[in-house]
Amino acid sequence: MSTTQTAKSAKDPKPSDAVQVATDEASADAKPKPGGIKGLVAWVQQSRPVRVFQNYGNNGGPLLASGMSYQAVFAIFAALAATFSIFGLALASNPQLQQAIIDQLNTSVPGLIGPDGAIKPDALTNATPALGWTGVIAVAGLIFTAVGFLGSTRSAIRLIFNLPGPKTNFVLLKLRDFGLAIAFAILLLISAGMSIASSSALGFVFGLFGWDQSSPAAEIIARIVGLLLVYVFDTIVLAGVYRVLSGVPIPFQQLLQGAALGAVAMGILKVLGSSLLGGATKNPLLASFAVIIGILIWFNLICQVLLIFASWIQVSMADAHIDPRNLSPEEAEREALQTEAEAHRAALVAQRTQVEAELERAHGLRAVNLRRTLRRLDRELAHEPVDPDIATSTPAAAPPPPK
Repeated sequence: MSTTQTAKSAKDPKPSDAVQVATDEASADAKPKPGGIKGLVAWVQQSRPVRVFQNYGNNGGPLLASGMSYQAVFAIFAALAATFSIFGLALASNPQLQQAIIDQLNTSVPGLIGPDGAIKPDALTNATPALGWTGVIAVAGLIFTAVGFLGSTRSAIRLIFNLPGPKTNFVLLKLRDFGLAIAFAILLLISAGMSIASSSALGFVFGLFGWDQSSPAAEIIARIVGLLLVYVFDTIVLAGVYRVLSGVPIPFQQLLQGAALGAVAMGILKVLGSSLLGGATKNPLLASFAVIIGILIWFNLICQVLLIFASWIQVSMADAHIDPRNLSPEEAEREALQTEAEAHRAALVAQRTQVEAELERAHGLRAVNLRRTLRRLDRELAHEPVDPDIATSTPAAAPPPPK
């Protein structure tokens, strides 16, 4: 099949082709669907949640989440050390903001900061500022460790989307990751500030109505407002991770849906965090490093949620026939021609194999006809282009002559 003929048939389909396609679709719709247990199993297998977990598992999601969680443990300690070394003096002058940030971090990572946590609050608040070349180099190493987690996260998300790594220069990628790390830190500060503002606003509203702030109803309302703020913060962060960090061109509808659902799952984990980690951290055999084990388990759960809903976005885009590779029209046409040429060549090879098998058992006139057919197939395979986008491509090597 020549390139000109392939392109012409791809651009100007014959009426018979359209009729055949319509006939196939009609027959598929008219085909009776299985009922009973088989129908239920088929329906479950075609449901989106099942396909999401299949895509997540087929692309190594659990293994990727384990690697991410391991690196996240080092990244979070490095990020906290670097942040409080740089901004420690500014935060020390505002104890309320400092406490709000610590509360926000403890909500995101249970058991991270506290008297019984992995980090004592005094160790952060009394951190030595990064003064001098030694301090600057140490902070730079901490920042590089923290930013490395973002690079691993980008690679994992792109693997879930079946995409190769970005072609951007390594230095530019690290600079972009550093910028995103700063953006996430600013979001954390904004979230902490909103938490303080919401507490003050609720106190003002309760005072207007004469409600006791320590009453159960007031505590429930404050808890709901706090969870909503965390939910908004998580949704924005997830959207930034999926779209900006990974570099995958995700449409807004699929992005918002995946980020919002992922934030709900993370919110449930945060509400149940102490209960989920209680069994692992109370094991007497793990008492000496129970806090680190708990944090590692927590990050594994969070990373799995992140990748599962990346898979949700990928399946949603596939259902909407959206290619995450963002191909240009020329690239899409070339891929279509390549796929058609490969299918045609595979059909010729299969036909040749069948004719060759029949030839071994044939005799007389039947064998003569089969040899003639075999030579014709060899000629077609010899003239089949390797790349349909190049008209003068080198012909593929012909199969060995028939015996």
